[in-house]
Order: sequence, then C-alpha cells, then structure tokens
Amino acid sequence: MNRIRRRFADLTDGQVHMRCAGPTDRAPMVMIHQSPGSSKQLEPLMTALVARGWRCIAPDTPGNGDSDPLPIDQPEIPDLAQAAFVALSDVVDGPFDIYGSHTGASIAMEIAIAHPDRVRSLTIEGMGLYLGGLQSEVLDRYAREIRPDAEATHLMKVWHFCRDQHLFWPYYNRTAEGRLPDGLPDDETLHDFVVEVLKAMRSYHLSYRAAFRWRKAERLPLLKVPTLVMSSPSDMLHKYSQQVADLVPGATCEVLPAWSDPAFHETTAHMMEDFLEKARA
Repeated sequence: MNRIRRRFADLTDGQVHMRCAGPTDRAPMVMIHQSPGSSKQLEPLMTALVARGWRCIAPDTPGNGDSDPLPIDQPEIPDLAQAAFVALSDVVDGPFDIYGSHTGASIAMEIAIAHPDRVRSLTIEGMGLYLGGLQSEVLDRYAREIRPDAEATHLMKVWHFCRDQHLFWPYYNRTAEGRLPDGLPDDETLHDFVVEVLKAMRSYHLSYRAAFRWRKAERLPLLKVPTLVMSSPSDMLHKYSQQVADLVPGATCEVLPAWSDPAFHETTAHMMEDFLEKARA
C-alpha cells in the first residue's frame, strides 16, 4: 500500500504520467511538482505523507518527466492545469486536497480556482511574484531551449543547469552575491534530477516560461479554499511568501526548515497535516 506506483492517464492528445501511493479509500493529496523535473522530486514528501496515512497522487506536468507535451506552441498555466485535472479524473472522482511547488503552485492554484467544488484545500510551497526587469530577465535567460547535438554538449548543459540551481539564484548568476545557502544535494538526488530533466529536455522550458509569465498577483485573491503558504529560507522564492499569503483571503503562512535539514520532509508533512486538521475543525 505504501509503495509508490506509476501509471498513465490518456488525454485527447498524449498521456500524463503520474506516481500514486497510499490507501485508495480516502481523499487524496494531489501533488504538482516544480520546474524543471518531475514528480520524481516529490517522492520524499510523498513517502512522509503516506507514512501518516495519506493517499498521494503526483502527475508529471505535461512536457516534463514522462508526460507528453501539450500540442500547443505556447501553453499557459490554465492549459497545464486543465490537462492535470483531466488526467486526475482518471483516478479521482471525488474531493481532494492539492499541493504545488513553484511552477506546480501556479498550476495547483488554477485547479483550485476552477474547481472549488472538488478542491478541499491548497498548499503553496514557493511562489514568485516576479515584476518588471526580473520577470523579463528570467523569461529571456532562465528556461532556455536545449537540443541534442553530436558533441553531446547538451548533456553537460543539463547537468550544470540542474546543479547550479542548487548553488545560485538565478542559476546563471555564478557570483558570491548569487550564492544560495544550502549547497548541493547528495549525488543520487542530483543524478535523479538531471535524468528527469533530460527526459523532457526538448519541452521542459514551456511550463517554466508559463509560470514566469503568469499573473499570479491577480489570480491569488480569487481563491475560495483554505490555503497554506509555506517556504524555506533556503528557497530563492522565500521572500515572496508573506506577500503571496496576504493576497489570499484567510491564508496561513508558515516557515519551513532549511532544505538541508534531515527532517525537512517530515516537518513539511506535519505542517501540512496540522493545517488541514485546523481547517476542517
């Protein structure tokens, strides 16, 4: 029951891959991953939640991991949210809670706005309210297209892109000023991250750019479900968390431990569960 299993859901065009775990007789926690990568990066948090009795369902965003990209040249966040919701309907026919990290937070937010009758609560972990010059800069430089080449430079480009996201913000600001506090994850975690991005190297940038473009500050006040906003000081988006929470009626804002804390995922799971218990009290 606690083992993470994998399956696909059919869309009109293509398939969505998802990871599922936990008891099937309770409303699930739907989990939408960050960009780049896939639901693979959510496995530690899924494991912590399942150990507490939760059912978890984590789809790969279209164009990421093992999910096909949408047949759209420039998908926007609502397109990705609708695809995720259709895929989830293959395994969930009742209410659910939803969690999203970074790009996944924008997707989860739009699912909650569009389907308040189905979504019981929303948890946002890391959401950026980019403005002006920074928004233009990250759109121009952050999520670049990477194509295979005969010299295999694409392999090193993906490796350094994934590695440097843990070291600098933005990842291309390789200076003392841009240095992040926690350093690199262990070698196995970094390898898994790189492999998931390599799978979708041709299309990973589409959802990334959609998140950078999305007008989050206009959308957040439309939320009608209990909302938890949380982030770690290790997160480059941590500085936006209180602003995000202030835009959501009645939202709760919490601070997570450092990413390098061995108890990070257990603490996150406990914080989510505590919030949900209070929201339903």
